Amino acid sequence: MTKIPAVHRIALLFNGNKIFDRDIIAGIGEYLSSTRAAWDLFLEEDFRCRLQGIERWQGHGIIADFDDPAACEALAKVSLPVVAVGGSYADASGYPADTPYVATDNFKLVKLAYDHLIEAGLRRFACFSLPEAAVNRWAQEREKAFATLMQRDGMQGEIYRGVGTSAPSWDTAVEQQIAWLQTLPKPIGIIAVSDARARQLLQACLCAGIAVPEQVALIGIDNDPLARILTRVPLSSVIQGTREMGRTAAHLLHQMLQVGGGARLAGTRILVPPAGINVLASSRHEALNHPHVMQAMHFIRQYACQGIKTEQVADYVGVSRSSLEWYFRRELGRSVHDEILRFKLDAAKGMLEEQQAQGQEQARSIAEIAVSCGFTSLQYMHAVFKRELACTPREYQDRMAARGSQTEYPTENHSSL
Repeated sequence: MTKIPAVHRIALLFNGNKIFDRDIIAGIGEYLSSTRAAWDLFLEEDFRCRLQGIERWQGHGIIADFDDPAACEALAKVSLPVVAVGGSYADASGYPADTPYVATDNFKLVKLAYDHLIEAGLRRFACFSLPEAAVNRWAQEREKAFATLMQRDGMQGEIYRGVGTSAPSWDTAVEQQIAWLQTLPKPIGIIAVSDARARQLLQACLCAGIAVPEQVALIGIDNDPLARILTRVPLSSVIQGTREMGRTAAHLLHQMLQVGGGARLAGTRILVPPAGINVLASSRHEALNHPHVMQAMHFIRQYACQGIKTEQVADYVGVSRSSLEWYFRRELGRSVHDEILRFKLDAAKGMLEEQQAQGQEQARSIAEIAVSCGFTSLQYMHAVFKRELACTPREYQDRMAARGSQTEYPTENHSSL
């Protein structure tokens, strides 16, 4: 007779409003689906509302986000097996002494973003961080990683923290960000410590008329789909290994629930590297010399998917269509129409890849994608895919699905004509 595994009651103390925490929870779920572990999960949308009295919780184990100091303090009183998840620290004293810890490798996150900007041909760099606070320790660690890389390479990188985000301070924050951006030498690559911070800075660039990525090439960290949806210029981002972190944390707790596992794993620290980069328009830096081309590219990146035409781009720049076409062909070797189409095709490819990864229904969504990306019809998008990629949109999705089954995480996800 097959032995039924014991059921354990496990608390997951995470903030479901954060993409980082949600992906870790997804990784925990993947571990449970692939093993014989039988867990009943206690999960609040935001555990911070339920920390009081957690030491009296009648369960078997806890996995918690230790980036929050309140969680560290509350769980210090708990006698149950605990696995901590959070950011890595340059100073080992930042880790809890007797708790297994699974960390995102903050240094490698920043280094991957930095290496990408160097490969884009940039030689000046800055970091957009957060005000120093106990709840922002991960941001300060990313600052330190940036400073270490600058010192290693003999460069003077600038770190700017700005102010925290809130409705009353929003206008002031944007004004301060614009003022800072205007003091920076151009072109420059900026690493934001999160996608949320990158999105704010991208909006400041657009408000100030600073061309992204020609003058400011910007990359965030998190690969948050919401940040991509809420920006007119698609945001490049480092993909954290959060699902791997979740799987690893679940595996450690599973071991601790076995006889004697807790004591053996008490001081364990596991650093999980980034999974890759999602390279989109915000960091695809091209050295452009002519200001009319730079202005036109700035406009195209914001509005290509709204169905703009060459005449509208020329009107924005303030030159004739023929003059703008001449500047484009001399500078880029392609027409304004080609550039608009290139951007729409990249946007469609990105949406198809995301839809495929999420397992959404295809036929209806592909038609919606055609409209969202500024194609006049689904048939026209099909024709562009066939001409440029030698496949239909659905065949492109199938290619991506096949590629994803061969390797769990891409090193880069970027596309061009």
